[in-house]
Amino acid sequence: QVQLIESGGGLVQAGDSLRLSCVVHGNTVVSFSSLTWYRQRPGNQREWVAGILPDGRTDYADSLEGRFTMSRDNAKNTVYLDMSRLKPEDTAVYYCSGHIINGYREYDYWGQGTQVAVSS
Repeated sequence: QVQLIESGGGLVQAGDSLRLSCVVHGNTVVSFSSLTWYRQRPGNQREWVAGILPDGRTDYADSLEGRFTMSRDNAKNTVYLDMSRLKPEDTAVYYCSGHIINGYREYDYWGQGTQVAVSS
């Protein structure tokens, strides 16, 4: 059974940095077609933040202005989201998601989310 478990959220001040982790259980990080971070800010729909492909290529939402970096540690079966120069508008629940394509079938897995709160 595939599980994604996020951690690392918390309450920080504007300008601080924070690292979120997403540990994958039941499969390897490189077996996913993509692994992504989403966030849901209060009163808003869930939005895509960053993604990483099996070859290590990453992509980010333009709105982040280069403040976030996604990475992967294959040995730890973990992906990370390093967030810097945090702003109050980064306050959200952050979710890790994995997408697998297996022949004609596709599977999506989600973590439970980790709360990030940024005070001004």
